[in-house]
Amino acid sequence: MITPQKLPDATVTPAQLEPGHSLWGDAWRRLRQNRLAVAGSALLLVLGLLCAFGPLFSQSYQEQNLELGAVPPSAAHWLGTDTLGRDLFTRILYGGRISIMVGLVATFVALAIGVVYGAVAGFFGGKIDALMMRIVDIMYALPFTIFVILLMVFFGRNIVLLFVAIGAVEWLTMARIVRGQILSIKQMEFIEAARALGFGRRRIIFRHMLPNILGPIIVYTTLTIPAVMLLEAFLSFLGLGVQPPMSSWGVLIKDGAEKMEEFWWLLVFPGTVFSLTLFSLNFLGDGLRDALDVRTAQD
Repeated sequence: MITPQKLPDATVTPAQLEPGHSLWGDAWRRLRQNRLAVAGSALLLVLGLLCAFGPLFSQSYQEQNLELGAVPPSAAHWLGTDTLGRDLFTRILYGGRISIMVGLVATFVALAIGVVYGAVAGFFGGKIDALMMRIVDIMYALPFTIFVILLMVFFGRNIVLLFVAIGAVEWLTMARIVRGQILSIKQMEFIEAARALGFGRRRIIFRHMLPNILGPIIVYTTLTIPAVMLLEAFLSFLGLGVQPPMSSWGVLIKDGAEKMEEFWWLLVFPGTVFSLTLFSLNFLGDGLRDALDVRTAQD
């Protein structure tokens, strides 16, 4: 005997229906439930505000007091002073401006190059894709750090060049990620419909393809920023990064490492702030990866 199916209740009004959720709304909800990602975001916000506005209410990062010299943390100098009598707290805030700026600008350079390069390779495919990816493979085989050092030595130690040089070697992985995502969606129905409507290649790539792969791009961008900041710190540690009297967290860590046996605070405080920033960025990146991955969504 066939059991008749129950028809939907015609008395249910639209107001009684459960509201739908967009992909970005669900991602935001899952991100808020990730405590480490939320804590990392809050810490990044606090550090960013301190670095942006803190130096406006403190002494100059160049102000020296040779008679004072290096003193440990006190009420007058919360994090102590360096060997030239400069307030370490102020120099950490100024150094944060440079380090964060390097991370953001160099990541933007890597993002612009990698996204366009990977999208073009994935869209055209065939011999063009093979040639472009072989170029990426060759550049992967080159030692990135030595390449950046050669650029800095050849063109001079300029902070703008530092942004460009770091960004120019960090785009390769982004290009591979974007290419893979483009290959996975370029045969989908909405792309075929765009082709059938006569849309140009540029419009299909930038108006239809790239908006649909923003999730992986955003996630990898948040993970690229700490990698860029680490590379800048390494270059500064070698003396090829930010030049005096300017400072970055890498410069402060370098100076502190040289005097750590005698003046421990010169290494501990800049290293702690730098480590907390990197941890926060990685926690945020992991949280975004989980939030934007629909396969991890729970019904």
